[in-house]
Amino acid sequence: MEVWLGVAKVIGAGLAMGLGALGPGIGIGILGMGAMNALGRNPEARGPIMTNMILAIAFAEAVAIYALVVAILLIFVA
Repeated sequence: MEVWLGVAKVIGAGLAMGLGALGPGIGIGILGMGAMNALGRNPEARGPIMTNMILAIAFAEAVAIYALVVAILLIFVA
């Protein structure tokens, strides 16, 4: 019985991290594509475009970090 609980914890942590990183990964790819498109169309606006892109990537990456924290909590606390 205890073995199944350990297996379930590891599978749950893997799913939490895998699915929790899927969205931010796609979002960061779309952000990069949009920023490169904008830079190609208007290279003079490099500063504001890059600043906004980096800020948006940081917010998207925070979601993946939350998923990592949940996965660690599932493994070591639950």
